[in-house]
Amino acid sequence: MGSSDAAVRAVIFDYGGVLTTPGGAAIRAWTSAEGIDPATFSAALKDWLSREAPPGTPVHRLETGEISPEEFNRALAARLRSVDGGPVEPDGLVQRIFARMRSEPAMLELVRLLRDNGVRTALLSNSWGNSYPWHLLDGLFETAVVSGEVGLRKPDPRIYQLTLRRLDLPADQAAFVDDGAPNIAAAEQLGLRAVLHTDPATTRARVAELVGLDV
Repeated sequence: MGSSDAAVRAVIFDYGGVLTTPGGAAIRAWTSAEGIDPATFSAALKDWLSREAPPGTPVHRLETGEISPEEFNRALAARLRSVDGGPVEPDGLVQRIFARMRSEPAMLELVRLLRDNGVRTALLSNSWGNSYPWHLLDGLFETAVVSGEVGLRKPDPRIYQLTLRRLDLPADQAAFVDDGAPNIAAAEQLGLRAVLHTDPATTRARVAELVGLDV
């Protein structure tokens, strides 16, 4: 990679579904392995996480640290049913989902390449109370903003502004990579150069263009 002058000086990355394998694949594997009716999980997500969801749903409160993962597991389990109509065990529910997500080597390599070429990097993640593989992420980011630690969640503009303050950069000098369209829309409204992640190759090409690096 060779660098040139670029207006974008930092790239902010989401974690789940961007630096990991797609969340949808993990959810499908989880529901299949545990015999959970996927329609009941989809209905809960729609009620709690869609654009039409009211403020203060269990997902919102989990992401901002207002309830514990254990409390969320019980709320989610109450919404789920097995394929034979039976109840779902709440203990470790979210943890079992995230256990099926894997780091995406191509995206971690992109972050390393940016750092090696003088581009600043940050992590901005809505946490579901899950643990992060810091042994893999250590040294990749100048700062990490995790929703449950700061009491804010995407797409609240304040969490983007907090990240920009930590970087001491205006919005137009930072790019933001996320796999969620509402989060991308909020970033664009603040003036961030947003990249909707669909696959590593497309994201790599777009990020390289924004920061002025040749891949």
